[in-house]
Amino acid sequence: MTDTNSQPSGGIMTIPGPNEPMPVPRPTLVDGVTPREDGRTDLIGLPKTRIAELFEAAGLDKKAAKLRAKQVYHWLYHRGVTEFEAMTDIAKTMRPWLAERFVVGRPEIVQAQHSSDGTRKWLLRTADNHDYEMVFIPDADRGTLCVSSQVGCTLNCRFCHTGTMRLVRNLTVGEIVGQVMLARDALGEWPKSASDTRLATMAGLDEDEDEGSYSADGRLLTNIVMMGMGEPLYNFDNVRDALKLVMDGDGLALSRRRITLSTSGVIPQIERCGQEISVNLAVSLHAVTKEVRDEIVPINKKYGIEDLLQACADYPGASNARRITFEYVMLKDKNDSDEDARELVRLLKKYKLPAKVNLIPFNPWPGAAYECSTPERIKSFSNIVFEAGISAPVRTPRGRDIDAACGQLKTAAKKMSRAEIDRLYAEKDKEVVEELAQLPE
Repeated sequence: MTDTNSQPSGGIMTIPGPNEPMPVPRPTLVDGVTPREDGRTDLIGLPKTRIAELFEAAGLDKKAAKLRAKQVYHWLYHRGVTEFEAMTDIAKTMRPWLAERFVVGRPEIVQAQHSSDGTRKWLLRTADNHDYEMVFIPDADRGTLCVSSQVGCTLNCRFCHTGTMRLVRNLTVGEIVGQVMLARDALGEWPKSASDTRLATMAGLDEDEDEGSYSADGRLLTNIVMMGMGEPLYNFDNVRDALKLVMDGDGLALSRRRITLSTSGVIPQIERCGQEISVNLAVSLHAVTKEVRDEIVPINKKYGIEDLLQACADYPGASNARRITFEYVMLKDKNDSDEDARELVRLLKKYKLPAKVNLIPFNPWPGAAYECSTPERIKSFSNIVFEAGISAPVRTPRGRDIDAACGQLKTAAKKMSRAEIDRLYAEKDKEVVEELAQLPE
């Protein structure tokens, strides 16, 4: 597969996918950072070693640069501080020096919406004026942040609103990890300073307990799913580097067991994901026959069901304790029969997969070509899978009233009619077979 992140900075990059490899603009990077008009460097998205390199290049000696990078990294990712003046263990004379040369950024919030069920959705904007979305879903025992990896999507899954968008570009490391940090800001969930011994003691903390050991347990934001706009495995390097910052014990310190990456089935990158990130895997399956999956998840024409299930069986770290989740959207008279349920069971057992099936009632959007299965049909499907010994809960739709539910994310303001969508898919489908043959293995 083409590594889109290894291409020269600036200019054009090629994004692989079932609709297209297509040339799209990429953010201009200089030595791994996005230039700003004011000449300062945004540190969000950079690892500790890169921050130290930048500090040294700005004039600090190697030892001082390493020390300041460690301090700043802690304040950025562990404390959530956005102003150098608040970094109290850095000399007062050093703070203006940092502020002149560097900045601690956050994604621009264009709009924030609250659903009647507690779900929250943010419309965010990149520095080059492209919009993307993230969603926070609170539950009784967890709070899940749905993070985007691309602006738009190169896949054209027929049931997904995002699939009606053209891909604009990959999100950078800073834009991905910035979503998590922005959610922490909004939820007020950064660890409190333990520098005041008396307050730390009242909170039941040792003076240095908070240093590098923050846990999300007991907080509102407990889980992350790479399940927003885009296909994460088509932006692998940036997603990997962002999640490493999220999992770093000296930074955001969220356990890899609380992070799930969802893919439509980019087989060549699945093993790499297990080896280099080792997070939980979710697969957008949605059908059990080639004919139906070719229609609703066109990447199946390149990477078929049985090859995909074999890749899942080989996924590093998969076990009964860390089951692979198979997402299955329930579409009326399309993929929801008892025969489909029995075939799903047969396939999962054939590959001896430690699996859980998430049944997702279809979330409608203007112009959608499908309807949601009836509650009775969904219950029958679920019962068949459960009776075979495989967990198959029905996901409760969340955030429908603000278009934040699964498959509804789309930043374009224009609502497309059914006829417009049909024409769009017809245009795409003319090139699918030819373009799939051109995709790198």
